[in-house]
Amino acid sequence: MSKVGIFAGVVAVAVAAATGYTIAKQQSSFSGSSVGAGNTPSAEATLSGMNAKATGNTGAALLAAASSAGKVIMVKPGSLIQDAVNQAKAGDTIQVLPGTYSETVYIDKDNISLIGVIKEGVWPVLDGLGKLNDAVLYSGNGIRIENLKIVKYKGNAIMGQAGNNFVIRHNWIVDTGVYGIFPQLGQNGLIEYNVLSGIEDAAIYVGMSDNVHVAHNEVFASVAGIEIENSRHAIVENNMVYDNAGGILTFITPGLPIKSTFDVIIRNNFIVGNNHKNFGAVGSIVSGVPSGTGVLVMAADDVVIENNIIRDNKNAGIIVTDHKNASNISPDPESDPNPDRVSILRNNFSNNGYEPIPEVKALMVASLTRQGPDVVAVGAGTGSCMLDRAAHATLGIGSWSNTCAKNTTADIATLLLDKPAPPRSTETADKGKVLYNGICAGCHAYNARMIGPPTQIIQAMYAGNAQGIAEYIAKPVKKRDDFPPMPTQAHLNPEMRRAVADYMLSVKK
Repeated sequence: MSKVGIFAGVVAVAVAAATGYTIAKQQSSFSGSSVGAGNTPSAEATLSGMNAKATGNTGAALLAAASSAGKVIMVKPGSLIQDAVNQAKAGDTIQVLPGTYSETVYIDKDNISLIGVIKEGVWPVLDGLGKLNDAVLYSGNGIRIENLKIVKYKGNAIMGQAGNNFVIRHNWIVDTGVYGIFPQLGQNGLIEYNVLSGIEDAAIYVGMSDNVHVAHNEVFASVAGIEIENSRHAIVENNMVYDNAGGILTFITPGLPIKSTFDVIIRNNFIVGNNHKNFGAVGSIVSGVPSGTGVLVMAADDVVIENNIIRDNKNAGIIVTDHKNASNISPDPESDPNPDRVSILRNNFSNNGYEPIPEVKALMVASLTRQGPDVVAVGAGTGSCMLDRAAHATLGIGSWSNTCAKNTTADIATLLLDKPAPPRSTETADKGKVLYNGICAGCHAYNARMIGPPTQIIQAMYAGNAQGIAEYIAKPVKKRDDFPPMPTQAHLNPEMRRAVADYMLSVKK
């Protein structure tokens, strides 16, 4: 997407854990001043003293299920975390003592807890040295990852590959490449009390997942703060999201196996000063998010934005757009391109839109207004509404209702499931499909550019040569300067690599 690609065509539209020994406690102990930079708020100020009670019953069943009844395996500096994972059985807890570990950890077993020990302010650190691609990959169900500091990886800090019932909390993630926390094709997951910065796509990226709760995180100095993509039944609340190019995003990427985004609640967040330069990979969808965007809704349905503090975002507080007004978006006939039934309830807006991009300025001229917008709507879509609209600067919402079906979501504590979701399994005839959806589709849409080239391009390159794909994903080498290097998938055995390669060549959309 071009630098201002979200608004392609707009002009035409306008004119026509506490210090000490911390292990498995639900208490944060971030050291604060070492997390922030310059005059940014400290992690200590944001997270200190928060514990599981702060969310009430939210995620209680997940946390209870993740409280293992198995044995404890200790990992000391000089040892490999992966060796402990290989030894572990379902229900075991792996405790990682303070020290530095430079490795990729892959968890392909169910009900494993990977929990760091923080002693007198000293963390266990996974350091990718700027060379390793991923810190932690998991495909098991019932995985819990907590109290780890993860730095200098090129791909992802924590990536889920089709694992359900996950808990990712109290981690400190800095400069880990494309994504920070990235559950892909997961159901029933809790992401809370993490601090993330310096991510070149999305710090927290929920991809093709259902029933996810994202709460009490601090996210800054990244391209996108929190992103809900092709996912359903998600709540994003009580997060501090600042100094990103875009604060909180929810949208549909065409060409992915999951075709919709709906039932998303964005509430009680601080979405402040998201004016960071967009340093996303050129051509990626997120690279088209204009710097200065607080909230972006693109083609997502049934999104509620409520009780957020949205201020000092130089382009706009909230942008709602369809696919037609976004460049680098290839149509997908199975995805509805329009954002329908977006509800903007009562929010606190202040000082947004003071330096809008030219396309927004054109809308302002067409609307005979000089005030920068709190809310901008572009393109098609039906059934949307905004309360208190007369009290705020808005553009393009003339067809929206002044009343909403619900004035608050306070009665909805969580969209997590009451009981654990059934585990996903690759031991089926659809093994290749599950692997493709859970691993490959996070970076390769069928006919649209993401972090990796479209699946259509790969099909053309490897026509009739599935084994070539299987061998490449085990030992990938960088082939194109306009894409980041692909992380190895050598943790998949030869049978699984061949299954996903066969499916990749056969998939049609």
